[in-house]
Amino acid sequence: MISTHPFGKTGHQSSRIIFGAAAIGGMRQEKADSTIDMVRNAGINHFDTAASYGDSELRLGDFLQDHRQDVFLASKTGDRDGAGARRSIEQSLERMRIDQLDLIQFHNLAQDSDWDTLMAPGGALEAAKKAKEEGLVKFIGVTGHGNRIAEMHLKSLAEYDFASVLLPYFHSMLQDDQYREEFETLYNLCVDKGVAIQTIKAIAKRRWREGDASPKFSWYEPYRDEDIIERAVHFVLRREHLFLNSSSDATLLPRIIAAAESFNEGVAEDLDDLVAEDNASEGESLFVRGISDDVVL
Repeated sequence: MISTHPFGKTGHQSSRIIFGAAAIGGMRQEKADSTIDMVRNAGINHFDTAASYGDSELRLGDFLQDHRQDVFLASKTGDRDGAGARRSIEQSLERMRIDQLDLIQFHNLAQDSDWDTLMAPGGALEAAKKAKEEGLVKFIGVTGHGNRIAEMHLKSLAEYDFASVLLPYFHSMLQDDQYREEFETLYNLCVDKGVAIQTIKAIAKRRWREGDASPKFSWYEPYRDEDIIERAVHFVLRREHLFLNSSSDATLLPRIIAAAESFNEGVAEDLDDLVAEDNASEGESLFVRGISDDVVL
């Protein structure tokens, strides 16, 4: 089974693999149901979705009618103004046919102008805090991509006591010295304050290249080799306090789950060297500082 860890100060013991429910956003209901069954059979008890993930929230609805208390449920809003964020929260609850989210997250809060709007009077944070007071959500978090996101999360945590952060953590990303240093500062702060740390892009290989005919279930090309995936997953899980959000490519879920289960047996002594070799042979950084700092498609 997949190991668990306290999800910050929320009181929930979450599986260290979090189900990225974007994977079911484009599925028919029957396929989504079988995917959810696979995830639950692996012991994953924390689901992460978003208002913008296609039909993901709708696909979760049936499952949640009978199993709402079995999972920690997170969603996201991309709205920065208060009215938009409020509508987004209410619509997420309606789509999933539930009364409360465990966690609402501000989606990709990576730009200063967005941050200013969200934090200002009448902004999305004010709306989320009101929703929390009303019992519509229990906790509030922030997420993001790109080279600046560790820096931005530090800025956000200085402004408000968020319950969680979400950001990239994978080998090629950590070759950016500034990002690595900011990540370490963020990591230490989160551990000290009891803020949960979710990571993404563990199995990212590179951005799609023109003419690539591979199935595109995510905005980047993932690794598919089982051994490389195992090493990439172990690279994240060996770091205490980190959670790993699974890929939006559902075909890779069995390999991610298998990698998380094998983590219980230990990791290779030369893991760093092996992961570096994997990335040197095929990988490219998703984000290049000053050129492609964020998700630009």
